[in-house]
Amino acid sequence: MASLLSGQCAASLIRVRGAALGIRTRRYSGRDEASEYLHRSVVPSMHYQKSLPRLPIPKLEDTVRRYLAAQRPLLDDDQFRTTEKLAQDFQTGVGKQLQEELAARDKSNKHTSYISGPWFNMYLSARDSVVLNFNPFMSFNPDPKPEYNEQLVRATNMVCSAVRFMKTLRAGLLAPEVFHLNPAKSDTDGFKNLIRWVPSRLSWYGAYMVNAYPLDMSQYFRLFNSTRIPKRGRDELFTDEKGRHLLVMRKGHMYVLDVVDRDGNLVEPAEIQSHLKYILSDSTPAAVFPLGVLTGEDRDVWAGLRDKLTAAGNAEELRLVDGALFCLCLDDETMTDHIHVSHNMLHGDGCNRWYDKSFSIVLTKDGQAAINFEHSWGDGVAVLRFQNEIFKDTTERPLVNPGSAAAAVNSAAAVRRLHFNLDSELENGIKTAKENFDSAVSKLTIDAMQFKKGGKEQLKKSKLSPDAVAQLAFQMGFLRQYGQTVATYESCSTAAFKHGRTETIRPASVHTKRCSHAFVQQPGKHSVEQLKAMLNECSKYHGQLTREAAMGQGFDRHLFALRYLATSEGQAVHGLYTDPAYTAINHNILSTSTLTSPAVNLGGFAPVVPDGFGVGYGVHDDWIGCNVSSYPARDVHEFLQCVHKSLEDIFSVLEGKALG
Repeated sequence: MASLLSGQCAASLIRVRGAALGIRTRRYSGRDEASEYLHRSVVPSMHYQKSLPRLPIPKLEDTVRRYLAAQRPLLDDDQFRTTEKLAQDFQTGVGKQLQEELAARDKSNKHTSYISGPWFNMYLSARDSVVLNFNPFMSFNPDPKPEYNEQLVRATNMVCSAVRFMKTLRAGLLAPEVFHLNPAKSDTDGFKNLIRWVPSRLSWYGAYMVNAYPLDMSQYFRLFNSTRIPKRGRDELFTDEKGRHLLVMRKGHMYVLDVVDRDGNLVEPAEIQSHLKYILSDSTPAAVFPLGVLTGEDRDVWAGLRDKLTAAGNAEELRLVDGALFCLCLDDETMTDHIHVSHNMLHGDGCNRWYDKSFSIVLTKDGQAAINFEHSWGDGVAVLRFQNEIFKDTTERPLVNPGSAAAAVNSAAAVRRLHFNLDSELENGIKTAKENFDSAVSKLTIDAMQFKKGGKEQLKKSKLSPDAVAQLAFQMGFLRQYGQTVATYESCSTAAFKHGRTETIRPASVHTKRCSHAFVQQPGKHSVEQLKAMLNECSKYHGQLTREAAMGQGFDRHLFALRYLATSEGQAVHGLYTDPAYTAINHNILSTSTLTSPAVNLGGFAPVVPDGFGVGYGVHDDWIGCNVSSYPARDVHEFLQCVHKSLEDIFSVLEGKALG
């Protein structure tokens, strides 16, 4: 799903972005205890968690108003009148009762948010494969020092940095996730030394006083030792923080090795390097029945096969897979271009992945690296923080280098290749899963575009929101290609609230529709000043939608929660939810998510509907990039050409040139 990063809107609103434990000092190979951690924050990691504000439930009348505003550009007059009547009937009737009950339930569950439970349930109850439908990827930029991109060196450094991140987090030494509106006041040693003494139940208010906004970090504990377990009807999330081992996959085989010792310290990096080298040099042919492909199956099918795996005597092996810190996928392929990278990191061949792990680091033969993550446990905010920290640590403080010698240790004894007992039914299940996987991914097309005639700097000089302009270009592009305005989804984090997840920004508006028609279908009919005024109106309205979503004041999650409440009590759903217009606005043909980070090169996901586009994009200082996916119902190449033309037109107008 398109909540790859889910951070753009929070950035627009507020530009949202313990004491040391007594672990004994250990010195080896020139390293000491300091190298066990990424850093030592004086403010404990979860210091702000207790005092985070709660996610507000919007007023029902505001939700209905926002819902109708989002429907207006998608419907003709007759359709809109029908939808308006249904929405108003809902507001004054059953919706009012559901709203009261939702508020009462929320009041009695102050430890969480009203959306958290239903949202977990939505993900875990989905029966579709997690591949393409849910798991996104974010690829790392290459290490600036080319020799450090060698597969073994980079894999070793990434594993070591990931363990350091995990240790820093669990020791409470990871700096809390805070957005600083005035860093000169709040991102200082003086403020940190003061706020650490403020009780946790009050600490958020102290940060707020200096324009700093702490973010929810409740999802972080699921980063490590976590797996989604398939169950019939509804999956479960499993976490075992006692696991000290790493899961490594190569050629469809699975290996486990300890990367944390019995004292809780990082295993010597040269030893980890030796063990990974041993796996990379394993000449065993590729697995004939690669078990990982089952994690890409329909969830009920996979649940049934997993039960059979357990019954066949594989419970211990599955427990090792589930409890591993994370999964490292070592691919033997060399990437040819960024499209190849996108396909490989989003889905690969299905054999060398365990898609149910909370996250996997995928590393190709030529050192290209990415994170592929399972989405039910959390959103992109936690994963991106992890990725940023890993990139910084591996590039600035690598623990092995191209000249490092792997330790002379018995890797054959330290590394265990997992063997599974498979009967004919399980073998046939794996064959079928592979066929289903190949069929699904064969339909996916990915293409990318770079617009190099302008970016964030020029747009800000024109007093336009860069995100608003990118979204407008998608509206114009789709109109140019298909002559329509369609349901559009932009993910937005609500991590500024306790147990916040995401909210939806609805970029298709009456303003973008009017502006798109002026640019695409009426060139020459409007003056440059008129077009600039339309661009300003689009930017202003998009900014309003973004601020509302980041503050938990969108309409999508609220309507979802009210419907969830009704169905959980066995009530018939109101006509608002059976209205074709409601179905259509939730059939998101344009599913979009933005991503810019010094660590990230590409991000992507599949369309969320068969006739849709999955649009990952980033607006950089002087260029704009898009990585877009589609199925056969849509032409992604033509779409990107239309988006590029739309951006050319917008920037031409900003330079004072009339449209021809």
